[in-house]
Amino acid sequence: MEKTTDRFPIPATEDIRLADVLKALADPHRLRIVESLADGGYRSAGAQGFDLPLQKSTMSHHLKVLREAGLTLTLMEGRTCSIALRREDLESRFPGLLAALTSPAALADLERT
Repeated sequence: MEKTTDRFPIPATEDIRLADVLKALADPHRLRIVESLADGGYRSAGAQGFDLPLQKSTMSHHLKVLREAGLTLTLMEGRTCSIALRREDLESRFPGLLAALTSPAALADLERT
């Protein structure tokens, strides 16, 4: 079953698959996006919202991959998109995963990429 946040479908919590999550997180840019969202807030969907040197189309692709894997949700306010991490859904599905991804060791490893 699929939930929808306006025009952007996301998998229901019970449909989030670990293989899809790990595949989405295999890209360093997407891992940086998740790390940026770990504070629990919403961010602008643009590359400048995440301080990444990416083209708009590339950023859109990365956000789509994260959303379809069940990691994020996208909210529309007028013509502005905001992105948030699905912290509660991910924690209920895979306890400890987000803590491991945002641990000091993981973040230090991310800095090397």
